This record gives sequence, structure tokens and C-alpha cells, in this order.
Amino acid sequence: MKVTLDNPASAPQPLSPYYSQVARVEQADGSALLFVSGQIAEGATLAEQSRGVFETLDALLRAHGGSLADVINIRTYLTDISKLDEYGAVRREFLTGTPPTSMTFEVPRLFRPEAQIEVEVVAALPAG
Repeated sequence: MKVTLDNPASAPQPLSPYYSQVARVEQADGSALLFVSGQIAEGATLAEQSRGVFETLDALLRAHGGSLADVINIRTYLTDISKLDEYGAVRREFLTGTPPTSMTFEVPRLFRPEAQIEVEVVAALPAG
């Protein structure tokens, strides 16, 4: 098993130098698991921030040969769970196949005061 920590140049860069955005875990059969750090995005509304988050997640996955279709687990942190439907509508625009396993949490705040959402994912890439 080989683990690579990465901040792909082709994707938006992390907001802090103290973490890596992607951990790629190579399996013996040539497949890989991608663990993507929580992402936030700019925007006035939860929908705008959600779109930005999914665009960043997609860029990070594509930099490693994957896509949002490869996501097997998603964790979402919302500062207002009453807006879950607004987030869900955007999520369905980006995750169009069989839904991944999922957990959604309401949190009092995120590390940036303006952030309403943070999303982290795990993706499974097939061999080859």
C-alpha cells in the first residue's frame, strides 16, 4: 500500500498550508481510495457555496483521475440544518448516480465565519 498526500496544482489551493487536500491510498490491485479534505467555498447563499464546494471537489478528484461519480462516502457540515433542502438540491445536480453513503451534521460554526457548509468525500477509483 502506498499513500500520497497532495495539493494538485490543477485544483484550487488549500486555504492553509497546514493540511493536504487529498490522500491517495494505492491498493495492491491498482485501484485507489481518495480521501478529500473538507472544502468550503465563497458565496452569499448556501446554494452558491454548495456549488463552489462541489466544483472544487470535482477538480480535486479529476486531478487524480477520478470524478464525483467515484464518490462512495460524503460528510457534510451545515451551520443551519433547516437549509438541508437547499443543499440537497445542489448536491443532486452533482451526484447523479447511485447516492454514496452519507452523514450530515449541524455545527455551530466552521473555521471561516462566512462559511455555511463544509464537505469532505471518499472516492474509490478502479484499477487502470
